[in-house]
Amino acid sequence: MLETVMTKADILQVLREQEVRFLRLQFTDILGVNKNVELPASQFEKALDGEVMFDGSTIEGFTRSEEADMLLKPDYSTFLVFPEELESSHQGRVARLICDIAYPDGRPFEGDPRQILKAQLERLRKMGFDDLYAGPEPEFFLFTRTPEGDPSIITHDRAGYFDLAPLDKGEEARREMVNVLVQMGFEIEASHHEVAPGQHEIDFKYSGALRTADNITTFKFVVKKVALKYGLHATFMPKPIAGINGSGLHMHLSLFKNGENAFYDPEGDNKLSKIALYFIQGLLEHAEGMVAITNPLVNSYKRLTPGYEAPTSIAWSDSNRSAMIRVPARRGIGTRAEFRAPDPSCNPYLALAVILAAGLDGIEKKELPPPPIERNIYQLSVRDRRKHKVSELPGTLREALEALQKDEVIRGALGDHLYKQFLRAKQIEWNSYRSAVHQWELDQYLAEY
Repeated sequence: MLETVMTKADILQVLREQEVRFLRLQFTDILGVNKNVELPASQFEKALDGEVMFDGSTIEGFTRSEEADMLLKPDYSTFLVFPEELESSHQGRVARLICDIAYPDGRPFEGDPRQILKAQLERLRKMGFDDLYAGPEPEFFLFTRTPEGDPSIITHDRAGYFDLAPLDKGEEARREMVNVLVQMGFEIEASHHEVAPGQHEIDFKYSGALRTADNITTFKFVVKKVALKYGLHATFMPKPIAGINGSGLHMHLSLFKNGENAFYDPEGDNKLSKIALYFIQGLLEHAEGMVAITNPLVNSYKRLTPGYEAPTSIAWSDSNRSAMIRVPARRGIGTRAEFRAPDPSCNPYLALAVILAAGLDGIEKKELPPPPIERNIYQLSVRDRRKHKVSELPGTLREALEALQKDEVIRGALGDHLYKQFLRAKQIEWNSYRSAVHQWELDQYLAEY
């Protein structure tokens, strides 16, 4: 999280001075699960030279066994030494580097989620923009653990939105999460209890898309690690309990060009630029196709139901929070579009890659969105939905996968290799869910029939 890129010599010096004994080379699989290879001090130089190999055939969606060897290429800008509060051990301190994945000959691996995002950022820069800035709002639940240490679905408090202790029993754990994140270079903007019992949110400052994706993976690791220290289980599962709000990962998005916010136009309608409107239209047009990436679990679609503050309709608004895309009131450098569909189970690299691909497609086509809807979208009649061109997000993972297969722009952003691997993994997940007998069915039918 350091602002300036360090050299190999700089990193080696820090490793020596802080008596670091272990270095983690971190990456994610296509599903967004954090993975790492941990090395002792004797291998630090080899790691920094990008010469460490691992078996890619063991990672979800990577390679076949006959082409298993993959290289870990570290990004020096992601170097950090974990605070002792997070990784305290008599065995020595621990540092980490986030890596890109490459073939043994150095070619970038087309199934690496981080490089999928990098490819879209390169496309953005060729179009004359500086970066996509993204500010995430990750939500999560804290649950108690069983005496055996397994996760339960018993929330450890009954608090609600913005409640304080003693209702908010997660206050101390959340505060330590914030302290650790700050030590790791995060600029925390807010932390608070969310709407549902046991639900929390910690917001950190926006950054460029690649840094934001790196930050989200780090954030998830820290939250889970600190929760464990307090005897709790932190989960980013979108909807762990029926009948209460699920967890989202709202993304605040803006494009910058020549150091200026390209979404702002003081002369534009509602002070939004044509670029902002084209980008919004791209998100609307490709929402169905990309939701399998931004909401990738069977469980994700239990969150995307009316009545729980999650969007179900493809629409945008200047202010209404029932819309999938909301434009907050701030203008000038803070002009942005809030995309409210994603949930925190997504792979952040892939989610931001498809979001960017959709927005850039809108800019290339120069198509304007329909007028914003200022009414509660949940309460629109069928006639009004037709009038405002409001359609529905997919209601199940199966519908989302079908929409993904039809969207050439989103498929193109993922690349043939990753698209096929992701689709295969998710079709297996859906079929497993579809063929299972669930408790609801037993409660509903067993005695009756």
